[in-house]
Amino acid sequence: MTDPTVIVVGNEKGGAGKSTLAIHIACGLLHAGKTVSIIDLDLRQRSMAKFFANRAAWMAGNDQTLLMPFEPDLGDGKALARADEAEQLARFDAAFAEARAVADFILIDTPGGDTVLSRTAHGLADQIVTPMNDSFVDFDLLGHIDPVTLDLLKPSIYSESVWEARKHRAVTEGRAAAIDWIVVVNRMAVAAARNRQRLEERMEKLARRVGFRMGPGLRDRVIYRELFPFGLTVADLSNEIRPVQVSLAHVAARQELRNLMQALGLDGGSMNAPLDEAA
Repeated sequence: MTDPTVIVVGNEKGGAGKSTLAIHIACGLLHAGKTVSIIDLDLRQRSMAKFFANRAAWMAGNDQTLLMPFEPDLGDGKALARADEAEQLARFDAAFAEARAVADFILIDTPGGDTVLSRTAHGLADQIVTPMNDSFVDFDLLGHIDPVTLDLLKPSIYSESVWEARKHRAVTEGRAAAIDWIVVVNRMAVAAARNRQRLEERMEKLARRVGFRMGPGLRDRVIYRELFPFGLTVADLSNEIRPVQVSLAHVAARQELRNLMQALGLDGGSMNAPLDEAA
């Protein structure tokens, strides 16, 4: 078996939708026929782990079969968060080895902060996906701007940490461009705004300077949140699996997920199960 592709979803701010993005990428890959391992390093929240636990419970309660990833056991997340760095790294190394042995892809969700596990995961990444909200508040996680002119001043600490991860890969593995970094504007409002145009202009400049590419994110849709308790995504919906009333918005959200997968260079998969609004 060839080495799996490691995808790390990360930034150092909370509330940008990292877990939502990670969940949807994982399910998109599953629907593409890939074997997927997941590691949730947000040890206190464990949103991705909770999602797939909900999925298993929903299947059992509704006599349905859905695609599932493999999740190595990290133990009690809150206890591990209180452990020293040596123990955290040992547990992560063991989990990563398990994940690596069984999957085509390893999907790692990271916390909204700088931790030893997050830095280690970034150093292992083949692809880093960084979501940010449609706001200059979140732009600060990538670069600092002049408050008067909005000119780009310098990259942020997180941008520098990705650069360090790239340098580490280049030194240890001789792969100068091993990490593909994609920034997606997540939770966009549906309506366009002048602020977004200014934001995109600065992002394009920063992308050229620090070496990421831009991709489409997921809009701020109720659809993504309402399916979470069932452990489902829009990729899972069909005429047989529909715990909520399906509308045209669900169809649009599924296309949004396809666009995201394509921008990441990943197979959008089947996601073609019949989804008749009137069914």
